[in-house]
Amino acid sequence: QESGPKMAYPQYSAPPDQRFLWDIFRRVDKDQSGSISETELQQALSNGTWTPFNPVTVHSIISMFDRDNKGGVNFNEFAGVWKYINDWQNIFRTYDRDNSGFIDKEELKQALTGFGYRLSDQFYGALIDKFDRQRSGQVAFDDFIQCCIVLQRLTDVFRRYDTDQDGWILISYEQYLSMIFSIA
Repeated sequence: QESGPKMAYPQYSAPPDQRFLWDIFRRVDKDQSGSISETELQQALSNGTWTPFNPVTVHSIISMFDRDNKGGVNFNEFAGVWKYINDWQNIFRTYDRDNSGFIDKEELKQALTGFGYRLSDQFYGALIDKFDRQRSGQVAFDDFIQCCIVLQRLTDVFRRYDTDQDGWILISYEQYLSMIFSIA
């Protein structure tokens, strides 16, 4: 058994036109600081959706692209955020087979299997339970992103210890805690 997928998430969208992106950046940068904060990004992403975008997901996205650790993204970093979110939207639409705007357990299984994960049905149920903020038995777009981010981070940490890539590790309790805290 492998210790997780070996393939990266698919890349879908081409880079957007810079002028188009600049217009969006200026609209989202409400305080005109030249940087988009987590709050500004969350408000922009939640605009037009029936549920507020998960602040944990927004924090994760900002953290990935905030190269200077200032708590926000400048225009160049925002271009990466824009592409990242668009790619995730395309992935989400691909696996939201019934076009409900949510990913159910079977659709999640198809998505993660497509990414290279081989997990039990019971574990897919646990993922739904963990990332279903609405308690509807399915996950919204932003929760799907967060689920995939957490799963990838946990997989990356696991791989550091799975030196023979057989899907099994033997670790102490303190090593386990260190693993978990390294992704928190």
